[in-house]
Amino acid sequence: MALIVGIKFKNTNKTYYFDPIGITFEENDGVIVETARGVEFGRVAVPNKEVPESEIVTPLKPVVRKATEKDEKQVEKNLADREKAISVVNEKVGTLKLNMKIVDAEYTFDRHKLIFYFTADGRVDFRELVRELASVFKLRIELRQIYERDDTKMRGALAVCGRPCCCTSHLPEFEKVSIKMAKIQGLSLNPQKISGCCGRLMCCLKYENDYYTEVYKLMPKLGSKVKTKDGEGLVESNDILRQAVTVKIMSKDGTLERHTYKLEELGITVRQNANEISDEGTDDIKE
Repeated sequence: MALIVGIKFKNTNKTYYFDPIGITFEENDGVIVETARGVEFGRVAVPNKEVPESEIVTPLKPVVRKATEKDEKQVEKNLADREKAISVVNEKVGTLKLNMKIVDAEYTFDRHKLIFYFTADGRVDFRELVRELASVFKLRIELRQIYERDDTKMRGALAVCGRPCCCTSHLPEFEKVSIKMAKIQGLSLNPQKISGCCGRLMCCLKYENDYYTEVYKLMPKLGSKVKTKDGEGLVESNDILRQAVTVKIMSKDGTLERHTYKLEELGITVRQNANEISDEGTDDIKE
């Protein structure tokens, strides 16, 4: 086991582990640490805690110190000066007629570096821009190109569900999402209905994908023939959440009947864990 303290930084939901070096931390404490970007200010998300060594990347970097009142004021000043920096860079971008959109600006805690985040349709030659910004701010300038998902994550937005976007509120990292996930879940393939504020496929398509993928493999194909207690028929539709199949059957008097059967009634074995997830989903629908 290793003793760690978990720290989060601005614009990220990911928690990074550091060595507390004997200092006791409480949640939301300010802390100063050394990172690859230099000296940074962060907030404690996980107070001192022992975790298995398999969960950490050794060696752990040590915490520099608890943040002081002076450090807190430095962070406030950096945030306040951010607006002015964005105003200056937008003016320079307009003057140089660069095809780029500035999303955000960030001073490192020690103010040794000023980072600008931008989006653009392609590559941008911003060397002249960097030179002009360096002459204005008198410190090291760094420009980082980000993409649609990162833009939404940094600025925040409300998703179609009415809640803050997942990337803004809790997702530590973006996960791969594909149109196949929407197809398996029986959702409309209209891009406007399955895309988030960023214009990319919604992250939440991933959340239930394991369950849908597992049960989808068990469902009979639409239009295929199946044997039921009422006779042979054709599969008309599948309900993956309830693990049920609607079958069209021709009765003896020549009329077409529709019956719905659970997978077990069609002789299809469902694993226990899939049943448990299905029950939860059915309850949600009833509510």
